[in-house]
Amino acid sequence: MKITILCIGKTLSPFLKEGTGHYLKRLSYYAKTEYRELPDITSKGLSPEQLKEKEGEVILKYLKPDDTLVLLDDKGKNLSSEELANWLQKKMNGSVRHLVLAVGGAFGFSPKVYERAEALLSFSKMTFSHEMIRLILVEQLYRAHTILKGEKYHHP
Repeated sequence: MKITILCIGKTLSPFLKEGTGHYLKRLSYYAKTEYRELPDITSKGLSPEQLKEKEGEVILKYLKPDDTLVLLDDKGKNLSSEELANWLQKKMNGSVRHLVLAVGGAFGFSPKVYERAEALLSFSKMTFSHEMIRLILVEQLYRAHTILKGEKYHHP
């Protein structure tokens, strides 16, 4: 199964960029992973709804019909690391060929993107910056794979 992480806009913080790169490199040992930062939409003169629509068009344009889209969203399901590992294993066993995890812009996703998504995931009831959640996402994907392999990285 290929995993693609789609993010609206670039990661500007050097330490978050470095950390994300660190875990992407580790994750590549376990899964074919693509990390893609999609163009940021200039918000001049756009309402939050218009901005979400424009960002949604960019996300939807990237997807193929058989891709499995999962959104990182504050309304999503909270999973423990072990539950995420089991969820990921079910996706692999269920013959999902391409899992696309999307991190939206500051205002979330458009209704069309929500309609296209198979699931919503949340990592916490707390709010994190969109740049920070990228690092958390790749670390948790790495952790999930080490859990599935029974490796020592994860200590429950």
